[in-house]
Parts: sequence; structure tokens; C-alpha cells
Amino acid sequence: MKEFILSSQMIIPLILTGIAPILIVLLRKEPNKKEAVSFAVAILTFISVISLVPPVLKNKVLIYKLSELLPGISFKFAVDGMSLLFAIVSSFLWIFATSYNIGYMRSLKEHAQTRFFACFAFAIFGALGLAFSGNIFTMYFFYEIITIATFPLVGHEQTETALEGAKKYLIYLMGTSKLFLLPAMILTYVYAGTLDFNLMDITKGIFPTTTPHWVVILTYALYIAGIAKAAIMPLHNWLPSAMVAPTPVSALLHAVAVVKAGVFSIARIVLCVMGVDLMRRLHLDIPTAYLASFTIIFASIIALTKDDLKARIAYSTISQLSYIILGVVLLAPAAIQGGLFHIAAHAFSKITLFFAAGAIYVAAHLKKVSQISGVGRKMPITFGMFGLATLSMIGLPPAVGFVSKWYLIEGALNVHQTIFMVVLLISALFNAAYFVPIVYKGFFEKPKPDIDIDHIKEAPLTMVIPLSVTAIFSLLLGIYPYFFFHLIQTLWR
Repeated sequence: MKEFILSSQMIIPLILTGIAPILIVLLRKEPNKKEAVSFAVAILTFISVISLVPPVLKNKVLIYKLSELLPGISFKFAVDGMSLLFAIVSSFLWIFATSYNIGYMRSLKEHAQTRFFACFAFAIFGALGLAFSGNIFTMYFFYEIITIATFPLVGHEQTETALEGAKKYLIYLMGTSKLFLLPAMILTYVYAGTLDFNLMDITKGIFPTTTPHWVVILTYALYIAGIAKAAIMPLHNWLPSAMVAPTPVSALLHAVAVVKAGVFSIARIVLCVMGVDLMRRLHLDIPTAYLASFTIIFASIIALTKDDLKARIAYSTISQLSYIILGVVLLAPAAIQGGLFHIAAHAFSKITLFFAAGAIYVAAHLKKVSQISGVGRKMPITFGMFGLATLSMIGLPPAVGFVSKWYLIEGALNVHQTIFMVVLLISALFNAAYFVPIVYKGFFEKPKPDIDIDHIKEAPLTMVIPLSVTAIFSLLLGIYPYFFFHLIQTLWR
């Protein structure tokens, strides 16, 4: 049986990530110290997040109310197994992203590096705040913080294309949150009388049984439409447009903070606001699963047509995010475990793919899949690690993606929905079709005549080491996934 424990311990990671941007700006004229601060705060943040694990594994839910604005509306923080899953992944990958960022930004002599590092840290602050949100209001606040923090990063290049991409990014994410997410939150408060998540029992939700069904269905639809960071089609187009950002930002968007905040928020709404029983009773589960399945297949088809490497990886992200949503809305324990575990599985694999794409650009100044023939022989570590991450995307053992997809398929069969097993298997074939040729071209095809391949070599170690570590973790987590599963299983205990 779960037990609530009043604790302010979860505020420490928020304080650390909150002061990091300030320190980075203050040290703007001393790049070495600025980068050292980014490293130090990233490591300390991860340690402070890990310190929250022991009580959660003992079925404690840590609660801390910062302030109350109105009855039932407050800044409230809570840490359970689901919170820690997202927080651990975000804070851990921030450490390696920091090293990669230094190598990337210095190698290309990028401008506005202080703004870049400060906004990057601010985005992690938003991600951890959302992970530790104890109610919908706090979640909404940090959801918007993430958008604000990443907007300057998307437009970092300050070209006309970059500014257009940033503008589209802001309109999509802010527009949907104001038009749909905010009204959903208001309807929830009016009919449920509270915005607090039900963290004790994911079967119950927070809506009283007397709530009209049409109100619940409308509210749920508004939530799904309002959380555009999850990139469910047709509210996905902001994500490929945001690929004008530098590659480290793409990694942040796709693996660490932004899109994971979207799918995490939907998972919270499904499990801790609606609840499993109400989702089933109002038949909200299977229609959402079909919407996720459509996104999985159609985004994969588009990925096949993309020659731009980052664009191909971006559409893969849109597809893979809907794995998480599919697992959660199937409502079977195995499917929920597979869906939530895919937050970690996808994060480690996808950040590796983007890190590799950035390394190829820094070392060879190539962006197109059609240009990389033979480059793998000059950059064997980068392409080798790309290949390892590809195993996870496809779902081949022993990579971590195999574990999450196994549980997703088991969950689909548990609720007698074979169609979703077929969707996942078709998706695996698509992943192979658009990722394997990249590795094949790099290692086995002859170089293009117009590419000066002789002067290409591996990117700086500050980039190669992080992408190698994240690739190796995408295997290790597949071999030993139990830590994250123990966290996820606290939802039932």
C-alpha cells in the first residue's frame, strides 16, 4: 500500500537546474568556467534525483506543496515511480549532452553560446518540474516553461529559415496549450473540484461518478489535442520544422525534454486523471490507440522518403513517441510497462542517433543520407554506434527497444487487440528500411565523387565519447531493464 510522505527533497534538483542558467550567464566571459558549471550542475542534479529512489521503491510518494493559489489549485510537487523514470532519464542524459554540446559548439565556432547553454539548462529545469508535478496546474506551468526555454534554441541560427521554424514551433505548442489544454484544465477543476493527480490508485482517476460522460469525453479530447508536444498526427508538424535548430537542440527536443514531456503528460492524464476504469467504461482507450497507430505507420512512411538525415530521424521520433501512448492507452499492465519503459528506451537510442548525425556534420559537413557513402570507414566509431542505436529502433535483441516492444506486444495480446501487434511489427520493418541503409551506405558503398572523403575523420572526443556511452547504454538497459521496471511497477503496488 502506498504512503504519502511530506518532503521537500525533490526541490533540490529544481533549485540546481533553476540556478544553472543564472550562473552560466554570469560566467559568459569565461567559457571554461561556464562549461564547468554546466557539467557540475548536471552531475549534481542527477545525484539529487537518484537520492529520491529508495523511498519510492518502498512505496512512498513524496509530496511538497509550495503555495496554494485557490482551493484545489496549488503549486504542488510529487515524486512517484513514474516521476523518477522521466527525471532520471532527463538528468542523466543532460550530463552527456553537456559534453557533446561543448564539442559541437566549439568545433563550429557557434555564436551565442552563453544563450545556448543557459536555455538548455532552463529546458531541463522545465522537464524536471513537469516530472515532479503533483497536479495538472503545476504540470501546465512547467509544460509552458519548456516551450519558452526551447524557443530560442530552435531559432538559434537566426537565419530566416530558423526564425520561421521557431515561430511555427511557438505557434503550435503555445497555441494548442492555450486553445485546448487550458480549457481542459478548467473543465477538470469545475467538475472534479481538484487538479491533484490521483497517485494512490491509477484505476480510479479524479472525476466523480456523477460527472456527465460527455464532459469527461470532451475534457479528454481537449487534453490529447492540447499536449502537442507528444506529436500525435495531425499536430506533429512543428517537430520536423524545428530541425533547423543545431543538432544538440534536436537531441534535446527528441530525446531528453520536449517530446518526452508531451508523452509523459498524456500518460499522467490517462492514468492519474482519467484512470483505467473510466477510460475503459467510456471506450476512450481503443480510439486513442488507433490514433497512435496511425501516427506510428504514417510517420514511418514519411521517414522513408526523407534524404535529410535529421528529418528522417525526426519522423522516426514522431512514430516512436506513439509507441508510448499506445502502450499507456491499452491499459493492460504489460502494455503500460512497455509504454512507460519506452520513454527510457527511446531516449537513449534517439539521442545517440542525433549525436551521430551531429558528429557527421561537424566532421564531414554532410547532412544528406545520399552523401554519406563510404564515410563510415572514416568514422567507424560514429557509424558503429549509430548501428547499435538502430538495433533498438528496430527492436532487435539485446537492444533496449526490444524489451519495450515485447511488453507492448504482450499487452496488446492481453487485451485481445492483435491489430496493434501487427502495427508494431510493421513499424519494426519500416525502422529497418529507413535506418539500415544509412549504416550500409556508410560502411559498404563507394564514396561519392564530389565528396572529399580523404580529409574526413572522427569528430572531437567530447562528441564521440557521449554518443558511444549512450549507444552502449541502449544495449545495457536491454540486458538489465529491471531498475526502471521496479519504478514503473510502483504504480500498482
